[in-house]
Amino acid sequence: MTTPLSSMAWIMFASFIGSLGAVGLKAGAKNFKFDLKILLTNWPLMAGISGYLLSWVFFVMGVKKGELSILYPMVSLSYVWTLIWSKMFFGEQFTRAKVVALGLILVGVALLGLGGR
Repeated sequence: MTTPLSSMAWIMFASFIGSLGAVGLKAGAKNFKFDLKILLTNWPLMAGISGYLLSWVFFVMGVKKGELSILYPMVSLSYVWTLIWSKMFFGEQFTRAKVVALGLILVGVALLGLGGR
C-alpha cells in the first residue's frame, strides 16, 4: 500500500488545527473551573476543544487511504506549529534545544514520508 499525498495533506492540516486547539486549551485554562456555566462561557477553552475535535475529523480522513506507520508520525508536525503559536500568543521563548528538537522532528517526518513512496 502506498500513501497518497492527499492523505499526507489531511494529516498535516489535522496537526495544524490540533495545534491551534492546544492554544485554545492553554488560553482557556486561566479561567478553568469545574462549573458547567463557567465552562460553557469559556470561549477559548471551547475553541480549543473544538479544534481538537475538528483535527480528529481531518486525521480520520487522512488515515483512511494511507499507511498508519507513515501518517501517524506526521502528527508530530503539531509540535512545530505549537512552538510558533506559543511564541506568538504567550510570549514563550525559542531556545536552542527547542529549535534542534524541531529540526530533528522535521528530518524524521521527511524521512518517513520518503519511506512511504
